[in-house]
Amino acid sequence: MKAGEHSTTHPSEATASDGIAPSEGVLDRALAVVEFLRANCPWDQAQTAESLIPYLIEESREVVDAIRSGDAGELEGELGDLLLNVAFQIVLAEEAGAFDRESVVDRLETKMKRRHPHLFGEGEREDWEAIKARELSDDESVLSGLPGGLEPLVRAHRIQEKLSGVGFDWDDAEGARLKVAEELEEIRTALGRGDPREVMDEAGDLLFTAVNLARLAGVHATNALARTNRKVEARFRRVEELARDGGRRVADMSLEELDALWDAVKAEARDAEEAPGG
Repeated sequence: MKAGEHSTTHPSEATASDGIAPSEGVLDRALAVVEFLRANCPWDQAQTAESLIPYLIEESREVVDAIRSGDAGELEGELGDLLLNVAFQIVLAEEAGAFDRESVVDRLETKMKRRHPHLFGEGEREDWEAIKARELSDDESVLSGLPGGLEPLVRAHRIQEKLSGVGFDWDDAEGARLKVAEELEEIRTALGRGDPREVMDEAGDLLFTAVNLARLAGVHATNALARTNRKVEARFRRVEELARDGGRRVADMSLEELDALWDAVKAEARDAEEAPGG
């Protein structure tokens, strides 16, 4: 199919009988918007797949921020911005004759069926990473395919998931918990020796193991840390507010005074949680 030519058969028609509900094609409107912009706006006409990478990264991160903010209206808007970037990449590929919207959806559907054989009557349920590992060529690493730009906590989680797919994993969270205790002892020893490089290595091992513990407990370390970051920031801002109410600046207060305010803020939060409707 040439760029600009689109099948009159909706991609979902071929899969509706397999249990995938047909779509009304609403998301195609995003592609139509990009086609209009490419035809009429000089800035959009000048863009390439590579030139749009910074915007794609920025918009994906703004979606994450919106999800964590809990603001549905903000998330709605940010998802639209991200969809525009995805649509832009597809339209650019169609113009170049590299692939088209139908082939993108076809590959998605084929992959999901392959990775969920139990849902499509094609086999027994299997671990996602185990299926992916079996699809690798003989000389391909289980760890291949990890994007280079992944943040360290996310990359640690994904490494562990991939290793788990070939059975290299703890049976449960307790095994990881015991490993965390072991790593704590090792960093204590490293601190005693005073070697900064050894401390860095042991701190890395501790963090990696903590990610493993969180994963096996059913929690993503990135989400857990983000939640704690928000909690600490909110509490310390309240500490600063209480200090100002008392005519003080936190920079001029002792650790004991700051600890006292911190405990007061924690007590406020606890009381708010225990209050009816809290």
